[in-house]
Amino acid sequence: MKISPLFVFGILCWGTSTVSAQEKTHLKLEDAVQLAWTKSNEISLATSKVATKKYELQASKNNQYPDLKLSGQYQHLTSAKIDMKSSSGGSGLAAGPVDRLLLGQVTASVPVFAGFKIQNNIALHDNLYLAETANAVQSKEEIALKVVNYYASLYKAQKTIEILKENQKRAKQRVVDFIDLEKNGIIPRNDLLKSQLQVSKIQLAIDEATNNLNIVNFYLVNLLKLDTNTQIEIKESDFVNFQMNNVPSDETPALENRKDLEALRFQAKASQSNIKIARSAYFPSIAILGGYTALELHNVVSVQNAMNIGVGISYDFTSLLKNDVLVKVAESKAMEVQNAEAILTDYIKVQVQKAIEDYQLAIKQDLVYAEAIDQASENYRIVKDKYDNGLSNTNDLLEADVDQLTAKINKALGKANIIQKYYELLSVTGQLTTTFNPSKI
Repeated sequence: MKISPLFVFGILCWGTSTVSAQEKTHLKLEDAVQLAWTKSNEISLATSKVATKKYELQASKNNQYPDLKLSGQYQHLTSAKIDMKSSSGGSGLAAGPVDRLLLGQVTASVPVFAGFKIQNNIALHDNLYLAETANAVQSKEEIALKVVNYYASLYKAQKTIEILKENQKRAKQRVVDFIDLEKNGIIPRNDLLKSQLQVSKIQLAIDEATNNLNIVNFYLVNLLKLDTNTQIEIKESDFVNFQMNNVPSDETPALENRKDLEALRFQAKASQSNIKIARSAYFPSIAILGGYTALELHNVVSVQNAMNIGVGISYDFTSLLKNDVLVKVAESKAMEVQNAEAILTDYIKVQVQKAIEDYQLAIKQDLVYAEAIDQASENYRIVKDKYDNGLSNTNDLLEADVDQLTAKINKALGKANIIQKYYELLSVTGQLTTTFNPSKI
């Protein structure tokens, strides 16, 4: 029997996953995406990273506020001998035992100038926070696409198995008919064996598709943090009125909306701030200083209301020699970010072009599938009629049946494939999350 190898190949390309006797849970794509955004570990990690960057930004802002310190000491002295020098050049001893020291201090330092280090450090962490926020949105984009692909694979598998089982019923009935014909000597036993072999091949295809579907179902259920025994059912009615609006035609929306590219742009700004921070070491640091001191050395001296205020200046002369390398390191890192941005920009253009071509191909294929199913059905009808009249052999009949089965599967899954490619196109242009009305991170 001549059975085209495209029979099993076509089925397995479309197929992916499970049939189960247990009760199934109907879940719409929009609900699945929202659930993934709420439950997935990837989104939790992305949210945590954003919170970390936010706290780091707040910490950098705190550096511009005054430092205020309070300290106090009590010390017990043993056999301390105090020799007090007078202004006349003489000396004298304390009036009594010097056995304790009390000291209290309040000091304040207000930064005035640090080579613009504080302001640039705030700008650095602000851009890093914005970059991490963009990365978090990009994570949502990637999770949404992952759900879309699992969802599409699940639907394709369910539909494939449904069509295979319908075809299997007809194939089994053909075997029953051939058994009677073989007993009556109308057909050779070889034809009966060919029909039985086709039933076996269909069953193998069903088993393979069922195995794959179970795997994809588990992937999706695990991503959504549902019970592992949950069987998700996807209804064809969910796609009936699906509208594909504002289909991108070039890379323009991608360069405007891609959050991973936006994150790199913020990192580029942060790297410029990092260069300025490195250069700040060339400048002195200036601060206003103030404080209050209270001291008592028992039987010797008592100091109260000793307030002070002044200006503190510090400068590290070695930075003139050492800091040049640190500046070059910062500049080199900035160049790395610029190169990464250029590489990602080129990659995005390639991604978008491929997604556009894949989407257009899916539309063209669906039109061909619509014609092919009519052609395959008519071909099977003609071959069956010829077979019934002894003008065609069993090989022709079974091959026509395989062609019709493949055409049915292709047509049934063509619409789902278009929708999947549409979502992939939205994803590479950075517009997938807005399609599902996400909440802001």
